[in-house]
Amino acid sequence: MQKIKEQLKRHGWFRWLIFRRLTVALIILFQTAAIIYFINSGSVVARVLNVVIAVISAFLALYVINKPMKPAYRLIWVVIILLFPVIGCAFYLLLHLLPSGQRVRKRYAEAERDGRASFDMAEACPPEALGKFGSWIRLAKYLVDFAGFPAYDNTKSDYYSPGEEFLPHLLEDLEKAEKYIYMEYFIVDEGKLTDALFDILEKKAREGVDVRLMYDDIGCFITLPQDFAEKLSRRGINCAVFNPFVPILTSVQNNRDHRKITVIDGKIAYTGGLNLADEYINAYEKHGYWKDAAIRLEGGAAWSFTVMFLEMWSLATGREFQNPHSLPIYEEGERVPGDGLVLPYADSPLDTETVGEHVYMEMIHHASRYLYITTPYFILDDGMLSDLKLSAKSGVDVRIIMPHIWDKKYVHFITRSYYKELITAGVRVYEYTPGFMHAKLFVSDDVAATVGTVNLDYRSLYLHFEDGVFLYGASAVADVKKDFLDTLLESHEITLRDCREKPFMRALSAVMRLFSPLL
Repeated sequence: MQKIKEQLKRHGWFRWLIFRRLTVALIILFQTAAIIYFINSGSVVARVLNVVIAVISAFLALYVINKPMKPAYRLIWVVIILLFPVIGCAFYLLLHLLPSGQRVRKRYAEAERDGRASFDMAEACPPEALGKFGSWIRLAKYLVDFAGFPAYDNTKSDYYSPGEEFLPHLLEDLEKAEKYIYMEYFIVDEGKLTDALFDILEKKAREGVDVRLMYDDIGCFITLPQDFAEKLSRRGINCAVFNPFVPILTSVQNNRDHRKITVIDGKIAYTGGLNLADEYINAYEKHGYWKDAAIRLEGGAAWSFTVMFLEMWSLATGREFQNPHSLPIYEEGERVPGDGLVLPYADSPLDTETVGEHVYMEMIHHASRYLYITTPYFILDDGMLSDLKLSAKSGVDVRIIMPHIWDKKYVHFITRSYYKELITAGVRVYEYTPGFMHAKLFVSDDVAATVGTVNLDYRSLYLHFEDGVFLYGASAVADVKKDFLDTLLESHEITLRDCREKPFMRALSAVMRLFSPLL
């Protein structure tokens, strides 16, 4: 409430913003109601349509059963289609088979194909050097040989947590930009952080630096005015809105850009859980103290994030992929010494490969002594859940820290429904007592870690554009582990006693778990 009052005071556009968003919501509700009314109107056309859809729903259920998708998705869609054949069939066809989704997939495939040539320019480890990843070579080979992301041994990595530690380093690096600044974020909100940031970006733009900012329209649904991109353009900042929200039922509206990337001259890159809003640096309190993390890369690996950004810029703007044409040029003595192995990766919902999930699964499979995880959400399919429990049962010290103060009550309710079976299997579960845990990281066996944007939920793993960094043997791995252990001291360990629920709540949890893939 305090934040809303501040925005009302500072922004004349805020009331119009709320009005516009409510109008969009009403349009969607009207479309939904119109579909349901027509199908149940009792007219001759509606009766014929009911019979046709009932027949189609039977074949559609068989189609979904045989479709290559996660079992949880198959189950919930089959249940909806068979229980509500008219509405379920109509919504599945609207969400999954409209040609607009196919057009977007084609555009992304073209941008990704063009980006491959730029990845090939990277000063990366040659294939024969992947043996440097030691026993973790299987994950490295998957990311390099199959997913197509280069590995680097010429990059220094620095880990920052919480968000207020990250901001001064980001602003200092932006001040040094000479050629380009590329920024891609899920959420942007005007406040102390962006006031300082946009002043620097405007100054660098006047100096001739190519400054670009891309943000997700849904991520900024209630934080930015409709003409925000135009306002930034007037300040010399090239701005693109990813997947602008259209009040029409379509699957592409589910595919949001959840990445958080900053690239400076192809030499420095940042990623992690931090968006461009004041709560991420605890400039104001939202859901208690906000615990987050970021990773800074200086050296060769920053090039991968340059290419990732340009692929998404091409998709957002509809323009052809723009190759930077040359790698960054380093002056004598400017290069930093390599620090372990660094392997940036990205994930897209528009292909059949769930890269973020595979990275997490491989870390679960490979951990031999310990596996430490922080995540804001925990809503998994049976495969990853079973692997986590099996790892703990096999003697691996598996610990997970999640928020104590949540941002979405229904999500936290589902998350807590997993606690009992995790604890029973030997997984130690904690809640971060001071507030909201938003960092997304895995660290294992003192040698491997991944930091990025991928949450442990269906949306992040299968529906959103995401990114991360896999680190092996880098000094930042020890920093990630230390941060996790320090955070444990501020966290409450959940016991089986804490998991007791009344029968009604257990039944409600089971129902919500069933529908969780659609939430």
